[in-house]
Amino acid sequence: MAIALVLSGCERQQGHVVETMSGAPIVRQHDPAKVVAGEQVYRQHCVRCHGEHGEGAPQWRQVGVDGKYPPPPLDGSGHAWHHPRHWLQEMIHEGSPAGQGNMPAWKDKLTDQDIDAVVEWFQSTWPDQVYAVWFEMQQNTRR
Repeated sequence: MAIALVLSGCERQQGHVVETMSGAPIVRQHDPAKVVAGEQVYRQHCVRCHGEHGEGAPQWRQVGVDGKYPPPPLDGSGHAWHHPRHWLQEMIHEGSPAGQGNMPAWKDKLTDQDIDAVVEWFQSTWPDQVYAVWFEMQQNTRR
């Protein structure tokens, strides 16, 4: 995994520089208003399944007794960072693919802005190293 270089100190700060795997520096920024709104959406709708801090179900990698996967972590310790932002938004919007999980479709309960904000919030909780790898993958998929 990439080694992050945090030039602005040890604490996670808005707008600090992180080094990607290729060595390119990026400025890690999250819209503060979206982060606050996203955390509120998360606390109201997502915390019950994904956990207080986005840690997911303990056995999230193992199929449950219902034949479906439990809620995965969203805190950077699971696989959410393997996916582009639009995929994360679509998963929230449409829910789990049939037979794979119990994630409901939120398209009739949350606005696109709510969904965007909740993704912004949980991405803001990712460790710098995870975010840097995700960011670089996101850039590479756009080429």
